[in-house]
Amino acid sequence: MTSSPSSSLTIRDFRPEDAEAVATAHRAGREHLVLSAETLVWLNAQPSPEEHFRTFVAELDGRVVGAVRCGVVLGTTTTGVGYANGSVLPGFRRRGAATALLAAAERHLTGHGVTEVHTWLDDEPASLAFGAAKDYRLGRTMQFAGRDLTLPLPPAPVLPAGVELRPAADWAADPHPVFLVESDAILDEPGSEVPMDAYKYEDWLRNDWTRPDRDLALSVVAVVDGRPAAFSMVQTDGVDRYWSAFTACRREFRGRGLTKSAKLESLRLAAAAGYRHAYTSNDTTNGPMLAINAWLGYERCAGERKGIKQLKRPSAHLL
Repeated sequence: MTSSPSSSLTIRDFRPEDAEAVATAHRAGREHLVLSAETLVWLNAQPSPEEHFRTFVAELDGRVVGAVRCGVVLGTTTTGVGYANGSVLPGFRRRGAATALLAAAERHLTGHGVTEVHTWLDDEPASLAFGAAKDYRLGRTMQFAGRDLTLPLPPAPVLPAGVELRPAADWAADPHPVFLVESDAILDEPGSEVPMDAYKYEDWLRNDWTRPDRDLALSVVAVVDGRPAAFSMVQTDGVDRYWSAFTACRREFRGRGLTKSAKLESLRLAAAAGYRHAYTSNDTTNGPMLAINAWLGYERCAGERKGIKQLKRPSAHLL
């Protein structure tokens, strides 16, 4: 355990009983983010020998007011890249918690060979100024958009011959064909600073497919002649909020409207299941997906900027 110079602030490792408070801090002022306490517990219980995933928690006067999740970026041949994403309850900011959390994450990552760390900053003046003060340069921009699922959805387009839409749950026993869609699509994902050119099936199974908030019944796969070609993967809070985790299409099948149909069908299923608030995000250079989301009725509700910082390796006498 480490403490800041202030006796009231403590930075420590995550405990399962922190999950609800950490989830609340993560969502505070960001209603477009969907993250459940159950998922936080699951993330921190997962073995991650290569990712070195860790969550640090900030306590002020004995209350959990924020946290940062950090680890090594997997799925790429680029070495030395890590991530650190955190948040602090609005009423407890400017008291050193965010600074201490980020410092703890950077120390942890440096200890595992990370020389470049990426974080997401809310696209608003205070957050961007915080990143600049911590030596993060600004990178790409992301746009969040929301949709009221109680409002009518657009009519479904006619599917091309040989195409069918099926729930991702149909691949529960063997999801490898679905993984092949994602591993192909991310090779040219718009805006990515790190090429995702070494994505492992085992990592995808552990970190994505088996997440407790992944809803395989609402996730929809577009199948072409019996082969998964595109999908819209979904996470939910189990109550009324729906998140489009990733919508992707194998490059050879693009231009046929498959992702558009899959995402619309997923939204239709979500509305029928009682979900009322749908959210999604896109890199602001991703014109095709931004156009699909506008057609689906999404409206911009928030933005983020990527922050990137070069970390210094510790001196030999400190190792």
